[in-house]
Amino acid sequence: MNLSITIAGVRFPSCFMNAAGARCVTREELEALGRSQSGAIVTKSMTLEPRQGNPEPRYYGFPSGSINSMGLPNLGYRAYAQIIPDLKRFQKPVIASVAGFGEEDFVTIAATINECRPDLIEVNLSCPNIPGEPQIGYDAEASERLLKRVRKVVSVPMGVKLPPYFDPAHQEAMARVLERVGVDFLSLINSVGNGLVVDPEREAVVIKPKGGFGGLGGTLIKPVALANVRAFWKLFAGRLPIIGTGGVISGVDAFEHLLCGASAVQVGTVLVEEDLGVFERLERELASVLARKGYDSPAACRGKLKEL
Repeated sequence: MNLSITIAGVRFPSCFMNAAGARCVTREELEALGRSQSGAIVTKSMTLEPRQGNPEPRYYGFPSGSINSMGLPNLGYRAYAQIIPDLKRFQKPVIASVAGFGEEDFVTIAATINECRPDLIEVNLSCPNIPGEPQIGYDAEASERLLKRVRKVVSVPMGVKLPPYFDPAHQEAMARVLERVGVDFLSLINSVGNGLVVDPEREAVVIKPKGGFGGLGGTLIKPVALANVRAFWKLFAGRLPIIGTGGVISGVDAFEHLLCGASAVQVGTVLVEEDLGVFERLERELASVLARKGYDSPAACRGKLKEL
């Protein structure tokens, strides 16, 4: 079974890849992704300066998912500007994820990273775990202003990572913004922010930052992720490639994302829990599902979800 896909003219050897944030902070982690079965190397969302992130414990896995408040630990964009060219030797696409605390940050980082020629740049409008910092992706006007500035300094394919939306009006407003800006792909969704997990035995929260509040990932957010993938697939009539993220722990989960309109999927929680061998397992499981369903590739089932 051929699981390769194409996004914005870039060929990926597999439709599975890591989500920005999962085992992709250091050079060692990024090179390990290069050696793995992952179809791409997605960097941690990078900021102007290196960040240690929030105090630990800041990640907690539980049976139906995970909660985290990492606080964007990363090496800073200058370090990734040096690492990215070296990652090309793995002969798979490199996606540079760009973050910031203001418009100028995004523009500065994107301009420098663009010169390193990653295969794609993902503009992260949805980091939910910085105390006191809102998610830009929930402000359509601010998002449009920022993306128009970044678009001017980026010549490689540029996409946007969005937060989960819970109302069609918000999805429609963002779709109009993205249409005007002219983006090349979408990553949907980031973690579902402002969740809380309680340990009843200890009568305590399970992570330290922000009084225990953090972003939810894993199985429990899959319906939200699928809804956003499907909504944006329909809003763009299938024209805009979508990378689905959220709740993918099996080949069947990936198949559901493809049915809803995703071209590829990213994994976060399951990658943290299982490590790099997860890519081989997911490929095997998806190939089995596609073969059983009579599809010869991920693209063959893209957007084929039936409505009643």
